[in-house]
Amino acid sequence: MPISLDYLLVGHVTADLTPNGRLLGGTVSFCAAVAKAFGLNVRVVTSAARGEPLLEQLEPYVSEMIVLPADSTSTFENIYGPNGRTQYIRGVAAPITIKEIPPEWLTTPLVHLAPLTGEVDPQIAHHFKNSTVLLTLQGWLREWGADGRVRFKRWLNPAVLQDIDIVIFSEEDILEAPDLEAAFAQVTRHLFVTRAEKGGTYYHNGQPFHYDTPQVEVINPTGAGDVFAASLLASLPVFDDDFYRAVRVAAALAASSTTRIGLASAPTPEEVQRVLDEVRIKT
Repeated sequence: MPISLDYLLVGHVTADLTPNGRLLGGTVSFCAAVAKAFGLNVRVVTSAARGEPLLEQLEPYVSEMIVLPADSTSTFENIYGPNGRTQYIRGVAAPITIKEIPPEWLTTPLVHLAPLTGEVDPQIAHHFKNSTVLLTLQGWLREWGADGRVRFKRWLNPAVLQDIDIVIFSEEDILEAPDLEAAFAQVTRHLFVTRAEKGGTYYHNGQPFHYDTPQVEVINPTGAGDVFAASLLASLPVFDDDFYRAVRVAAALAASSTTRIGLASAPTPEEVQRVLDEVRIKT
């Protein structure tokens, strides 16, 4: 595995309101744990309420962290009913712009833009000229009103996407605009559309390739998409940017993550090494 490479995460950590209380969540949290398991040095630029106690759970995975002070931590609540899940945003932390990222961090080899509440300024993408930049799109596809209820927001900006190497979203993220899959495939070098237990589609310069995912007994799928994204990006240096081998690692670790709950769903270093070895042997 790569040693002493850096993985930069930009986005909000979240507080998730659950029947078991207020829990640490969000792409940044899950992906920091994954990147750490790959042996990477993890940098984070985030925002949270002053004195946010949940940040203590993130610290073991992070080498360097900038926390922009805010009046509130970004907070999500999911209400489940007969028609499925309704999601609410109960608080939003501070926006993140290029001014908050130290200049010396702009050379970080692996960069993950992880918006959840639209907090990451899309223009940040233009500043990482020698990095591999991955975007998990979901946070730019959300909007909400005074009631906090999350609704779909259409987003597609080719000028921003030209400086993003990899885009990942779930088919569920675009249920209200399925045409976005083809649209993104035309303007993104590497696009991954995940489809849960059905695997997913990898588009390379618009050309689709299906990939499978291992079948497991799902306990909780929360965070699986984040595990997939971080595992994909972290695997690329291991396999000299071979996306086909990297996606096999990502799919395997994401599937395993659904058999566990919370941050414990992130792989261990031993699990990462085992999956990397299996992919090497089979290719």
